[in-house]
Amino acid sequence: MVMRTYDGQTVIVFDTTLRDGEQSPGATLTSAEKLEIARQLDQLGVDVIEAGFPAASPDDLAAVQRIAREVGTPAGPVICGLARAVEGDIRACWEGIKEATKPRIHTFLGTSDIHLKYQTGLTREQGLEKVRMAVTLAKSLCNDVEFSPMDAGRTDMQYLLQVLTVAVECGATTLNIPDTVGYVVPQEWQRTIEQLIAETPGAGLGSGVIWSVHCHNDLGLATANTLAGVMGGARQVEVTINGIGERAGNTSLEEVVMSLHTRPQFFNLRTNIVTQEITKTSRMVSNYTSMSVQPNKAIVGQNAFAHEAGIHQDGMLKNASTYEIMTPETVGLSQSRLVLGKHSGRHALKVRLHELGYDISDADLQPIFKRFKDLADSKKTVTDADLEALVNDRFQGLNEVFQLVDIQVTCGTMGLPTATVKVKNTIHDQELVYAAVGSGPVDASYRAIDAIVKAPNRLLEYSVHSVTEGIDAMGEVTVRILSDKGDRSFGGYGADDDIIVASVRAYLGALNRMLIALGHGTTKPEGSVATVGLSKKSE
Repeated sequence: MVMRTYDGQTVIVFDTTLRDGEQSPGATLTSAEKLEIARQLDQLGVDVIEAGFPAASPDDLAAVQRIAREVGTPAGPVICGLARAVEGDIRACWEGIKEATKPRIHTFLGTSDIHLKYQTGLTREQGLEKVRMAVTLAKSLCNDVEFSPMDAGRTDMQYLLQVLTVAVECGATTLNIPDTVGYVVPQEWQRTIEQLIAETPGAGLGSGVIWSVHCHNDLGLATANTLAGVMGGARQVEVTINGIGERAGNTSLEEVVMSLHTRPQFFNLRTNIVTQEITKTSRMVSNYTSMSVQPNKAIVGQNAFAHEAGIHQDGMLKNASTYEIMTPETVGLSQSRLVLGKHSGRHALKVRLHELGYDISDADLQPIFKRFKDLADSKKTVTDADLEALVNDRFQGLNEVFQLVDIQVTCGTMGLPTATVKVKNTIHDQELVYAAVGSGPVDASYRAIDAIVKAPNRLLEYSVHSVTEGIDAMGEVTVRILSDKGDRSFGGYGADDDIIVASVRAYLGALNRMLIALGHGTTKPEGSVATVGLSKKSE
């Protein structure tokens, strides 16, 4: 259980991975995945989880309600929902979060002249009335109300002060100042926050109103701007895991938290984050959203603690502090190499997974154990990273319309690459086999799947990398596909010591997400075994 304490030196961490982060193209999450991430965010120690946008869809509402019930416990974080300054949104938001022990309604309205003119068609006076209505209604339902003037970074300062004054008068307890389009620069943003705190009636230091910042990364300044806001007096930061979000993304939780953690003598501030949970959370979000973390990403990138230059290696061998300002263990990177072997049993596997932070039920353990034994038979060492990949791959398979049964591939220079794929339609409890040829083994496999699933799409991205070093390493594959209408993209993740199998798992994962999200794909397929010729797949 995470012990969250608050004083004048605590920065509240508001995580919006499940709301703003999920708005990244292709980062669609199922309700079950959202719940798992929310549980991990609780273990990480975030103070507020923005669980979703309940008015967006019935599925989003149901996901927020489940998180509110199961994660929003007395010892857990505040559970927040987002709502436009619209009565229907606010009431739907309350329906989503009301079962949480500590619920919060977060309502917003665009306040820049650009947003007022082109998005809402409101005058400034009408905007003030919208804010008054929204915050008053939210306050009548929920004691904890957050208000955001969207596009504050481009809003006229005097009008922004008017808007915030109305929000405070109507009962807002948190004022969040968003740089929605990533426009501002750090020194400017610090002065803005300082001025707002000083000049908003009833919201100065010691008033009980929490000031917050929410920055986007369009100019690569999200973390710098967020820290500048903190220096200006903000005591809540709105962030996402791995910095995911629309366009260039949001402020990265791990970057802000570790900046405060590593430079206490400069900031003199703290958070409630359990930093040792950062890497695990990063990998979970990366796998579930099928959004790979760039190798040189600060804190959680594959190269964040890697040293290749000779002078760096020499310094590291003499003293790690020569080139590392934090240790890998601080952010939860395991140094363990050989974890388990082919003679290990279920109990040992379950204990090790528990040590890694995964509390797996006996029912879920069985398929993981089977794949672990297969992996242990094919490679000499099974690392923590291998185990985490197995767990993440298994979890993605909990919402499958089509499930991989078997695959056989023939390729090389002697003939056309051919793949025979057997897939189970879980809706109709039917197994189908299809054989196809392609320009390579992955292409052939995907063609065979397309012939069975019959879900037109365009492959946008295919990425593969090894989990650990060595020729026998587990392979991780992420794919992203675009629906045939071209309006939504979906990601998939797969892990296996056979890269073709991992590729097929990833593609099926993306297809399953698309089928579930679009509400189709359950028509009983026709045919049993067939072979198709070579034709180029759209890319």
